[in-house]
Amino acid sequence: MSAEQKVAVVTGASQGIGAALVTAFRQRGYRVVATARSIKRSDDPDVLAVPGDVTDPETAARVIGGGVDRFGRIDTLVNNAGIFIGKPFTAYTPADYAAIVGINLTGFFHITQRAIAEMAKHGSGHVVQITTSLVDHANTHVPSVLASLTKGGLNAATKSLAIEYARRGIRVNAVAPGVIKTPMHPPETHAQLDGLHPIGRMGETSDIVEAILYLESAGFVTGEILHVDGGQSAGH
Repeated sequence: MSAEQKVAVVTGASQGIGAALVTAFRQRGYRVVATARSIKRSDDPDVLAVPGDVTDPETAARVIGGGVDRFGRIDTLVNNAGIFIGKPFTAYTPADYAAIVGINLTGFFHITQRAIAEMAKHGSGHVVQITTSLVDHANTHVPSVLASLTKGGLNAATKSLAIEYARRGIRVNAVAPGVIKTPMHPPETHAQLDGLHPIGRMGETSDIVEAILYLESAGFVTGEILHVDGGQSAGH
């Protein structure tokens, strides 16, 4: 394999969007470092699976360090790991707060810091966050202040990092999805969730994967929050 072959890191890679991204990057010829708590070892020699809790700084060290040791470089990071707990504001517990902040913000911080440090060594790279369209269009039917607090923070960090590293060859973007059809949404909820989108349906995993691959190839795009939400952010 060529030492020039690009390497993508994907968090939350054991299922859903993360697992689909691992497949998509491999189809593009990337080597992949895939991490999640429950990630299983891959038979593909160009996929390094690193199990671990993204909130733990040691996981970030093993993911980025392991990727560099195995493949020699880090070119792309997709911060896909995240959780959503929808509750009225006063019903959130300290455990809810700790879990959401830990995965959505602390996990992002540790792995992104290490990834960007590696990217800066060879003057190029791309970081993509998965956030949520709810940051821009609060919905009375979906109470979600902790999602807005954390994912809104990621949107702001995306723009700040994009400017900080623009002249160092590192682009930083985000994808803000609507509701995506994944195993976390039981089939009996699909009709209601379809109706939350002006386009009349939930998104598919492929919709998010394609958006990330677009950003990956769009060398003149940085600091962008790309809404892939069936029109939610445009209004109702």
